[in-house]
Amino acid sequence: MDLFDTLIYALPLAHIVLSPHTKVEESFNLQATHDILTYGTPTSSPIHARFVQTYDHFSFPGAVPRTFVGSVVLAGLSQPVIALVGFPHAQLVVRAVLALFNASCLVVFRNAVRGAYGRGAARWWTVLLMSQFHVVYYLGRTLPNMFAFGLTTLAMAFLLPKKTPLLSSMRQRQALSILTFSGVVFRAEIALLLIATSLHLLLTKNISLRALLAVGTTSLLGSLLISVPIDSYFWQKPLWPELWGFYYNAIRGESSNWGTSPWHYYLSSALPRLLLNPLALPLIAYSLFHPSLTRQTRPILIPSLFYIAIYSIQPHKETRFIFYTIPTLTLAAALSANFIFQRISKPATLYKLCSLAIILSVVATLGASTAMLLLSSLNYPGGDALTQLYRHVGNHTVAPITAHADVLTCMTGLTLFNQNKQGLPLALSESWKVDVGGNKPIYLFDKTEKSEKLGWPVFWQQFDYVLLEDTALALGEWEVVGAVHGYSGLEILRPGQPEPIEAQYKVLGLASHIVSLRQRARKYTGGWWVGPRMSPRIHIMKQKHLVQVTK
Repeated sequence: MDLFDTLIYALPLAHIVLSPHTKVEESFNLQATHDILTYGTPTSSPIHARFVQTYDHFSFPGAVPRTFVGSVVLAGLSQPVIALVGFPHAQLVVRAVLALFNASCLVVFRNAVRGAYGRGAARWWTVLLMSQFHVVYYLGRTLPNMFAFGLTTLAMAFLLPKKTPLLSSMRQRQALSILTFSGVVFRAEIALLLIATSLHLLLTKNISLRALLAVGTTSLLGSLLISVPIDSYFWQKPLWPELWGFYYNAIRGESSNWGTSPWHYYLSSALPRLLLNPLALPLIAYSLFHPSLTRQTRPILIPSLFYIAIYSIQPHKETRFIFYTIPTLTLAAALSANFIFQRISKPATLYKLCSLAIILSVVATLGASTAMLLLSSLNYPGGDALTQLYRHVGNHTVAPITAHADVLTCMTGLTLFNQNKQGLPLALSESWKVDVGGNKPIYLFDKTEKSEKLGWPVFWQQFDYVLLEDTALALGEWEVVGAVHGYSGLEILRPGQPEPIEAQYKVLGLASHIVSLRQRARKYTGGWWVGPRMSPRIHIMKQKHLVQVTK
């Protein structure tokens, strides 16, 4: 493993350490992995009752059912590591295992690039991809898209030119099988990428229709034999999750409830942000149309561009839906960069200027990505609030701590992993009423939302602490321990301009470090400050009777 391979593995892990919390989009697979690790897979009757009693997806099923296949594999791979390092680190381990899988698929792609186009193209591909932000940041996030991402990257690697026609033919069929599996099990939209790839292979006579149908049928049936039994077991009803999701989102058009975007969104907004390097799109265009590069580039790009074009018809658009195309798009840019640098020694000044511009663009992109990582880590107030609650309570009690978490807290960092640091199967029994946690408190979280109960004073009396965006919701006598702030844009302070108005409540968590950093920075810059603006998001509140007991 060389330096570039190390970079592919190390950067995603660094992103996980610096931004350890998650958001609601990642919750299904993360909670499912937690439940598999904590409660196992019940086999004795009553199975349905045990699932309902313990597994999170029966309480929070989501808009459409999702597959458990990825979570089962992730739990199995993570379990030995968690046993070694301890359950308090389980969430980081689970995310790291997923990131390492995706990184390994990227390494396979890089090796395929090196075999097809040379060492220089492979190095430029690595540099351009790793200096981006979004793909690296998301490699360890438990979105269904990121379970599929590694598989589609592997398929794209198999489609790159190989040394012999026999090997190319075998790899092409394997690629189609992997794309089929990814679409059937994880994300139905990959069917579009499969169709685009299949049509391209047919039109270029790289595969016959008969062989295509044989591969497709076999792969479809094999994928169904994996997804349907596993998911029917975990959901306790006959189920093919991605068929359900396709019907809900594409046929019924319910995905539009989450917002719509214009047809050009992917081209005009998503791709520039994903690729990030300001020269990436010009380099791709150069590779696509330059006579010396077009024969190499078009087979790589055509399926990805076709996928983006067709998927642009869907009104609801999200950046993560086109993650699968980034490795190949970056390869097209890398081929151009390598082509230009191979001619840097020529007398023509243009190649030297272009080479310098590419180097500067990579440096600028890396700097922007670093800044985006630091700012993104400030955007999880729910996870930060949980950390501050644990720090406030400490280990001074072994009695269970009851707490209510509002919607914002649950959406921005509260997970089963970080609310159950000891890995206790609390849902299975009432054993938490005794000291099962040793010398550490056990936390029991309520997540009631949009219920008339929120207007009952007696509802709030059952909690020791509440985590709320709106302090007025908590009925009764409460003390605000402090407020966790979240990122709300950039701010510029000039010399002579006063510090932002002091917060109403004590600033807790990451925002307190930002305040200290801002004050120190302004001393050394003559009063200048350019940095994140932090605004109150979640308040940690304590019942007054607890305050009196403490005093």
